[in-house]
Amino acid sequence: MNSFFDHSVNEWINERLVSWGLTADVADKLDGFIVLIYLIVLVLVINILFRWVVIRGVHWIIAHTKASWDDILFDNKVMRHLCAIITPMVVSMILPLAFSALGVKTEWIITLAERIVDIAIVITSLRFISSFFEATFQLIVDRPAWHGKPIKGLLQIVKVLLALVGIIIVVAILLNISPAGLLTGLGASAAVISFIFKDTLLGLVAGIQLSANDMLKVGDWIEVPSRGIDGSVVEVSLTTIKVRGWNNTLQTIPPYLLVSEPFDNWQAMRDTGGRRIKRSLNVDMTSIGFATEEFIERLKGEKALQPLLEHVTMESAEGGMLTNLDIYMRTVMAYLNAHPRVHHGMLILVRQLQPTEWGLPVELYFFSSDVNWVPYENLQTEVISHVIALAPLFDIRLYQAPSSHALTYKINNCAGA
Repeated sequence: MNSFFDHSVNEWINERLVSWGLTADVADKLDGFIVLIYLIVLVLVINILFRWVVIRGVHWIIAHTKASWDDILFDNKVMRHLCAIITPMVVSMILPLAFSALGVKTEWIITLAERIVDIAIVITSLRFISSFFEATFQLIVDRPAWHGKPIKGLLQIVKVLLALVGIIIVVAILLNISPAGLLTGLGASAAVISFIFKDTLLGLVAGIQLSANDMLKVGDWIEVPSRGIDGSVVEVSLTTIKVRGWNNTLQTIPPYLLVSEPFDNWQAMRDTGGRRIKRSLNVDMTSIGFATEEFIERLKGEKALQPLLEHVTMESAEGGMLTNLDIYMRTVMAYLNAHPRVHHGMLILVRQLQPTEWGLPVELYFFSSDVNWVPYENLQTEVISHVIALAPLFDIRLYQAPSSHALTYKINNCAGA
């Protein structure tokens, strides 16, 4: 019944066209174009309906779930790229009908059209996969365990691999050969390709190493002495690592540089909660002497020293006599142990170093409980100033190179004498 009706309609259309002065051949071609228009409209309607039904349906389902991951994994971008695959697939199915309606029998035109449609299917499919990976990586970034990891670099690696796969498949379709055969043919050009994409390939390998070994992540404080780089990592990508220096300049280095050259990552120091302070003062060795009873009694009378001397032992472990430098170092040690901003869970040490022509170095080795820059510097300044101020109370002279003021003062005193 339907075929009889369609045949009658076609005959009626052809009779009308012939009655208007058109030949039968022209009428057949026009009939073919009408059928082609019908097919195009059909493809557009299917595409619009599929987008409307699928996207709205998925959004309705997502809105009624308690999970939040599906909001990212099935967002508008992912669903649009998924629906975009439908159009070339429908065109591929109705392409023979369109050629039959138009009466196209030229082999190369049919082959070219089919390959174009196949390429469109490949491109839309890879775009969907790429957008799906973007949503997946965004989902991973939101997890606390992955905060600061170089996810962007990994995502770029995936996109590069997808692009390479897409290029190989498209070229294979155009040349009508197997992708495996194309890869075999490209083997001879591997040296040229590796030279052209040297930085990208090195960045790819370095990015995998940095991520797999947890060597670097966004927010880390790194220092590359050989390159004069010192600052916080703000971005890690496939080809570049951006570091914001402490003077707010933005420095860019390739990822493979951090694999091939040594660099310091200070993030471990931040994670431990203690930042090291290591300073030394040079003591004039001529000011070192034994601590007599009168000297010790005088020290006990100093109000500034009374809270510290309560924790200082005035006797030698071997029974010998102490020096003023011994008591001074023990007092400095008691001061550090009592300081509220010194990290008491880490090493605190006051020691002597090898004597030099500049005097006897006394080194302070301890950790600040606040790793941030300003509090760290404030503590360092406070401790060193206090230790310098304590030295005269123990008859200790700290050595420094004579300044022009000291030389002038000495010359004037000699002249006056």
